[in-house]
Amino acid sequence: MKENIHPKYDTVKVTCACGNTFETRSTASELRVEICSKCHPFFTGQQRAQQARGRIEQFNKRYGKKAK
Repeated sequence: MKENIHPKYDTVKVTCACGNTFETRSTASELRVEICSKCHPFFTGQQRAQQARGRIEQFNKRYGKKAK
């Protein structure tokens, strides 16, 4: 490998919009992200609940009792 052509690769602090912080390695000095694994619906299980809620509402709309 050639010397002095590669960027500096160090440990950096990643900060999420929810306040969660963790460390990773990158060429950037600091990273800020909008969504992390602590607040993303797929990883928290909220996605399944939202999908089920939508299916229940759709079922009630088609077959449920109508409001008087």
